[in-house]
Order: sequence, then C-alpha cells, then structure tokens
Amino acid sequence: MKALKFIPLLLLFAFVASCTSVRVATDYDRKADFNSYNTFAFYKPGIDKAEINDLDKKRILRAIDAELAAKGLSKNKSADLLVSIFTKENERVDVYNNNFGYGWGWNPWYYGGYSGNTVSRSTEGSLYIDLIDAKTNELVWQGIGSARLITSGNIDDKEERIREIVNEILAEYPPGAMQQ
Repeated sequence: MKALKFIPLLLLFAFVASCTSVRVATDYDRKADFNSYNTFAFYKPGIDKAEINDLDKKRILRAIDAELAAKGLSKNKSADLLVSIFTKENERVDVYNNNFGYGWGWNPWYYGGYSGNTVSRSTEGSLYIDLIDAKTNELVWQGIGSARLITSGNIDDKEERIREIVNEILAEYPPGAMQQ
C-alpha cells in the first residue's frame, strides 16, 4: 500500500523529464572540411519559408547566433556557412492505461479499485538547422531537435526552451564535438 503513494510522484517525475528532454539527430557530409568554416550568415530565403511566427523565428536565430559564436564562428555577410532553419509541429497524444484494483474476482474494480485511462495532449515541435557551404551551395551538416513545446504565454519560459533546443542540436556541431 505504501508503494501506491509513490506512483503520483513517479508520474510527475516522468512528465517533467519528458518535458525537458530534446531528442537530437544529426547528419553531415563526410567530405566537408569543417575546420575551414569560420564565418556564417543566415540564409534568408530558407528562413522566410519556416512556418513559425516571426517572434519565435527571431528567438531561434538569436540562439543559433549565440551558439555558433560560442564555437568560434563569427557572423559575416561573405560567410563560409549559410544557416537555414525549418520547423514542423505535431500534436502528441499519450494514453496511459491505469488498471489496478483489489479484491476477489476477475474484475479488478469490482471491490472499489480504480480503472481508467489518462489522456495527455501536448505540442511537439521539430527544429531543423541546416548548414550550407556558401561556395558550393550544398548542405554539409543538418541537426534536428524534437521536443515538447511551451505553449503558455510566459515569454521567459519560451525563450529558455528555444535556447535549450538550439543548444542541444548545435552541441553536435562540428561532427565529433560530442566525442571530445
């Protein structure tokens, strides 16, 4: 019976953990010389196509700017790398089956136990960050981060979540950065 008291705490911990995690995948051109890239610029035609409001777009670009600057790249109009973004948004529905009870018989809720399903809806977004070689106009690195989005009106929380997602994606740039 004491173990049942911890179930709500475990569910809360699982929910909080799922809100903070960012799933990241990257891909890159093995022939690209990432040491030769020292400057970057934003690729306006690609960024304009991103289906996200302008305020969140600015937040994403500021976060990318800060992360690339922290990696030693500088922003320049005649850049080595062009940065483009793409976004996707999906509604995520999780159904938790909560069938537990006590008593005799085949029906677990026959003697007052609880049975029910919990449905949780959230918005999950994916942010694609593309790095394009400015000379060849070819994609050389792509990072994708998927995470639950903050839909509340708290701007500070929104900015922090965007910085976290961008940080997690660009942590894997340049290739091999996570292994060092």
